[in-house]
Order: sequence, then structure tokens, then C-alpha cells
Amino acid sequence: MDVALRFLTTFPFPWRGQVTGQGIGGALPYFPLVGGVIGITLVGVGRVAALFWSPLVQAALIVVAWGIVTGGLHLDGLSDTFDAVMSWRPRERKLEIMKDSRIGVMGALALSSILLLKLSLLADAGPSWWRATLVAPILGRWAMIYAITRFPAARTEGLGSSVQGRLRLAHLAGISAVVALPVIGIAGVSGMCGFLLAGTGAHILGRWWTHELGGLTGDTYGAICEIIEVIALAAVTAMIRISV
Repeated sequence: MDVALRFLTTFPFPWRGQVTGQGIGGALPYFPLVGGVIGITLVGVGRVAALFWSPLVQAALIVVAWGIVTGGLHLDGLSDTFDAVMSWRPRERKLEIMKDSRIGVMGALALSSILLLKLSLLADAGPSWWRATLVAPILGRWAMIYAITRFPAARTEGLGSSVQGRLRLAHLAGISAVVALPVIGIAGVSGMCGFLLAGTGAHILGRWWTHELGGLTGDTYGAICEIIEVIALAAVTAMIRISV
């Protein structure tokens, strides 16, 4: 658990240190639990913000806190992935683009789109904002486990390749069941819809990027997390609003 916390968050724990690929591989089952910790933190930020400001400001502060708590780790992966995949270059060149620290037009567009969608969905969520805020980080990190388990690595080196093969389909099934129960408990039918859409979205993105890149990388796992978080926010808030 501590490795997952150190890798996925910026919480200033006294035992923070270097995280290795082998350590991350062993920490994969704890990713959704860390998502829950992130969600609880964001709900706390939202509760305090609601005492002083409008829903729009509250949503903006949650999104800012989201980026700070995660260190922008997955946002960086999102921009790198879209710069590469949307370049329409040969596969080898796409993988080189993903290593480039500079951000291009498509990466900037993907980044701004994700942040705007999170902001808009939370601002429009009404009383259900806390359910969506709590569920989205859990499903985003579960989607990473799904992608790691179901799709091959694009490279033989790097952080992404180091986690390949650490989990089997049986592990994925067990983790999925453990994740589904609290998600449905928190958000009911909307949580179940969010879970199903998260799995569908992760599978579609995994197939798409495996076709483009020959497999997945650490950047694509981060991109999947960010996109699934938005899908989860949309599903939970939409279903709750429909049922009201």
C-alpha cells in the first residue's frame, strides 16, 4: 500500500523514497484503494470550499486539488499519449514522441479538454458531486489495472513494461469484484453504470492504442486513468440527475 501511495500521490509521507518498477508491480492491487484515498481527500476539499463559494468555484478547487494530489502524473501521460497517437506517424516515431517532454497541440487539447470536462461535470453535479468525486478516482485506477492485465506492453523497457505479467485474469476478476462493491454502495445504480462504462472505455482505449503503438506504455495507462475518471464523473452525475 505504501508503494502505491508514494507512486500515485504527492502526500508528504515520512517514508517517501525511490519507487522501482518491481515495487509498483507488487502494489498494483492497491491502486483502487489509493484512488479511494484521493477521492476522500477531494471530497474534503469540496466540503470546505462549499462553505465559502459557489458550486463553480468548489468544482474548480476540487480539480486543482486533484492535480496537486496526483502530481499531474496521469495528466502528463494523457498529453504525451495524444501527441503521439494523433501524430499519424509510423509506430516507432510515435513511441519516440511519447518520450519527448515537450507538449504539442494535440496533447494540449487533450489536457485542456479533460480539465474542462471535470470542472463542468462537477459544477453541474448538484448534491451528487461528492459521490462522483469519490467514485471517479477509484474507477480510474481500476481501469489502469484492467489495461495492464488485458493488453501487452509496447516496449521491452520502461516503467510500463515492468508491471506487465504481474497480474492474471483471475487477479483482475477478484480486484474488480472488490472495487465494484464499494462503488455501487456509494453511488447505487449510477455507480454500477460507471463501473461498466469504465471497463468498456478502458477496453476500447486499450485496443485502439495497442493497434497504434503495438502495446501500451506508462503514459497510456495514465491517459486511460484520466479519461475513465471523466467517464465515471459523467455516468454517476447523469444517472443520479435522471433518477431525481
